[in-house]
Amino acid sequence: MSEQAKLLVASNNLGKLREYASLLSGLPFELTTLAGERITDEIEETGSSMEQNAIQKATAYAALSGLITLADDSGLEVDALDGEPGSLSRRYAGENVSDMERMDYLLAKLDGVPWEARGARFRCVIAIATPEGRVETCQGVCEGIVALDSKGEGGFGYDPIFYLPELDKRMAELTLEEKNRISHRARAAQKARPILELLGEQKRYDQTL
Repeated sequence: MSEQAKLLVASNNLGKLREYASLLSGLPFELTTLAGERITDEIEETGSSMEQNAIQKATAYAALSGLITLADDSGLEVDALDGEPGSLSRRYAGENVSDMERMDYLLAKLDGVPWEARGARFRCVIAIATPEGRVETCQGVCEGIVALDSKGEGGFGYDPIFYLPELDKRMAELTLEEKNRISHRARAAQKARPILELLGEQKRYDQTL
């Protein structure tokens, strides 16, 4: 019986890895991580868009690992800030700062902006790369509003200040199961599943030859 192929989820973010473990369950792959493959190389995100950053990471880690690799870049786009922080979401308040410091920095930028002008969205772009150089991308979006303060203990990043009108909750107040039904990452992963299923079938076929 052929061994199940590995899919490398190229992230060191424990929050993301927890979400992907659930979102990608049932696929014809054994999920593995950078830590699991003992990969310590850090791929610098130098792209000017989330798509470029996701492709950069997926292709580099696929080449390093020899495995089919999924990488994403995601961020918060705020209308009142002309789409900022976008692809700079993690580094918006500077390097090596906490989630709380990032949120405080963003809220300070929106000081005085009325509720009706605080529209925003989380965007996630997933790139799937093979060691041979094939790359496919897909994305998901979740619309909401940047709240006036933070609330909730779940999730990570900007989740405590992202208000979801249809649920009357912050993203950080959702359970993992709830978040994985409506989040930007969940919507991108849903589009990624058929791509990965096809790659898994091809891998299984190749192993039987």
